[in-house]
Amino acid sequence: MTHRTTYSYDDDVRSSFGLAHLRPRELPWQQVSSRGVSIDPAPGDITDDTDCYGNVVSYFHVNEPHLQLTIDAASEVSVVPTTYDQDALAEPWERARPILNPTISPGAWAATEFALESPKARHVDAAHEYASASLTLGRPIGEALTDLMHRIKTDFHYDKTATTVTSTVADVFETRAGVCQDFAHLALACLRSHGMAARYVSGYLATRRTPGKPRLIGADASHAWVATWIPGSDQWLAFDPTNDQLVSDRHVTVAWGRDYGDVPPVKGVIFTEAKKSTLRVAVDVAPIEDEPQG
Repeated sequence: MTHRTTYSYDDDVRSSFGLAHLRPRELPWQQVSSRGVSIDPAPGDITDDTDCYGNVVSYFHVNEPHLQLTIDAASEVSVVPTTYDQDALAEPWERARPILNPTISPGAWAATEFALESPKARHVDAAHEYASASLTLGRPIGEALTDLMHRIKTDFHYDKTATTVTSTVADVFETRAGVCQDFAHLALACLRSHGMAARYVSGYLATRRTPGKPRLIGADASHAWVATWIPGSDQWLAFDPTNDQLVSDRHVTVAWGRDYGDVPPVKGVIFTEAKKSTLRVAVDVAPIEDEPQG
């Protein structure tokens, strides 16, 4: 799995400070064989750390003047499907509200933060009303979440031109279109506005090879989905509203937080007189058996 981010400028950048969430997490269902980040020009300082959510974060400082900055990440992971406690999923969704039910499960305290409003997943009235059709009184958690996922896929159109990185949940309701980041934020607002705890998950989705055709290198992209806290089991049910499916062994988890603002692939600050810049991103997620033989 590779992820290349390239920034190009029309004047020298004197200094560049960056933060990257590009190293996949070690998880019970995801084993990481290797993960590395390289930067060109070589940074004078690069340090890996762990943030408050347990994500691996790379901090770097490039102090050599440059017109182009390239950040390459390469990882090898093994993912297995997650199995869920079916009895926990059969509980009424109202029980999965950690602020209202703080003693229902040992993990309720840790889930509480993810039931609160966050900057990119505001609890707009449209989200609360939209979710009400799925979160009916006494409905099982698993059934309610699946229904909400189906409806988002049906009612909202995937369109890369409909939104930008600054678009809000209200914007997505107005356009009825967006990308995976938008649909994840929409789902978060829907669930949290009713008191449920849900977190934003950033990662990758491996595409399937078209029969008779080579797999397109670089056709994959960064992806986002949602994981909702399930009391009793203290599991987090992960679902992908963009593709209307529960998260599977094709989903590679990199990081999670309250919303995109906590876990962007790359962000930073530059010192320059440049007036124009361009960004190019290429991601490739390939099964090991698809790799070319040497």
